[in-house]
Amino acid sequence: MSTPLNVAIVYYSSTGTVAEMAKELRDASAKAGGEVRLLKVAELAPQTAIDANPAWAAAQAAGRDIPEATADDIEWADVVLFGTPTRFGNVSAQLKQFIDTLGGLWSQDKLADKVYSGFTSSATLHGGQETTLLALYNSIHHFGGLVVSPGFTDPLKFADGNPYGTSHVDAQGTNPVGDTTRAAARYQAERALKIAARLKTA
Repeated sequence: MSTPLNVAIVYYSSTGTVAEMAKELRDASAKAGGEVRLLKVAELAPQTAIDANPAWAAAQAAGRDIPEATADDIEWADVVLFGTPTRFGNVSAQLKQFIDTLGGLWSQDKLADKVYSGFTSSATLHGGQETTLLALYNSIHHFGGLVVSPGFTDPLKFADGNPYGTSHVDAQGTNPVGDTTRAAARYQAERALKIAARLKTA
């Protein structure tokens, strides 16, 4: 990539699936020439609830060294990839709270004209993946951001099945992130960076 791009991958993950997807996006973005920051958002759930769920507690421990995202990271980025599990067909409260802290940047037009894209997971096949990404993109429209979805622009998206962004069914943690999801994540990152590079050089 001839034009350096700053890429912020900002996610919330409770039991580790979205975190695993975020790492795939990180690696693909770096391979495509991006300067990448992998960032989590702050946890809102009480520690007692986390400790009561072994998978949640394990994922929290595994992610302890991932820095928490700040508004400065979003201002720095040319490309922002947001990841969230579905919560009743919507964005998780943790990611939404972070997005809600960006009002200062929004009021200065510092969120506009960046490339944004989203990724998600759910416990069941029809667990709200598409509505979660569409809900996420409502915020991007308010930013004046540019949504770059993968669409059905590559044959692998017909296997992944979600034109709005990479998604995975984790079946309550019994279905690890597999090759199809990983390939879809790599493609999504590559596409987002490709479009962002065109915009930056225009």
